[in-house]
Amino acid sequence: MVKKKLSFLGHINGGDLDMTDTLVDLNHNRSSNSNSLNRIPSPTHAQRRWLMRGLHQPGGKLPLFDEDGAKVNERTITSCLEHGWAEPWFKNPLKPDWLVCRLTETGRGIAQKAQTTLK
Repeated sequence: MVKKKLSFLGHINGGDLDMTDTLVDLNHNRSSNSNSLNRIPSPTHAQRRWLMRGLHQPGGKLPLFDEDGAKVNERTITSCLEHGWAEPWFKNPLKPDWLVCRLTETGRGIAQKAQTTLK
């Protein structure tokens, strides 16, 4: 089992940004239950929207902020990493506490399928 410690910006308390560290299982072996092994996970609406935004970015870069300028939900990012739809890309030298991600081939396929479904 491969686990990676990821840091995310937390909420603002008195003007200070709190960091939240999260361990993410990059192999995504959550359960040995045979029902869960046969089920292919399907992304939520928020996950599909986030993944689709990487389709037209260089290298499949996924945004840190949504269309309205709000930070992308940590759970959306973590879940996409766990499912293998996104992967950590590089450290942002200006904001080392922000995780920059990009689409995986699986994530690109899901985003392209979601994009054609929405048309």
